[in-house]
Amino acid sequence: MNEKYLIASLLLGFEWFDESLQLSLRANGWSELTRPESMIMTHVQMGIVRPSDIARSLRLTRQAIHVTIKSMVKRDFFELVDDPIDGRIRIVKLTATGEAMREDAKAIIDALTAELARKIGVRQVKGLREALAQEWGQPLVIMAAKRTKQASSHKATALKVGPAANLKSARSA
Repeated sequence: MNEKYLIASLLLGFEWFDESLQLSLRANGWSELTRPESMIMTHVQMGIVRPSDIARSLRLTRQAIHVTIKSMVKRDFFELVDDPIDGRIRIVKLTATGEAMREDAKAIIDALTAELARKIGVRQVKGLREALAQEWGQPLVIMAAKRTKQASSHKATALKVGPAANLKSARSA
């Protein structure tokens, strides 16, 4: 993986892990999870259990998340239960089947991590963990150089950097 842009390398690394995990789960007798199902499962493992919060995090519609969760409920990975904090809201909870899959997935991820360390080095994997665990702060809005009507022409202006909340109206400036 020799990608020019960090975002591409991060995505390729994620896809390697997710595809390896899905292939391994299938080889261990589990039914296939789609990428959205896998992402929802990951969010539930991170403690994000409200469908609306999952939708917001994944930048998908609540309807799309509900359809995907409904499919996972039918397959007995999840159940929807009342939120103990706000009974008007339903949250996602792993069933016994979902817990068993989670346990298998954890063992597979541990083995994949060990295999990655063998391939790229223990120090590199440790460095990845440490770098990605750092606090990155709130998402940023970067204002690129202003373009004239011709796409190839740019005015020489400095990039503006700031938290997304502070630059909402920066385009109009």
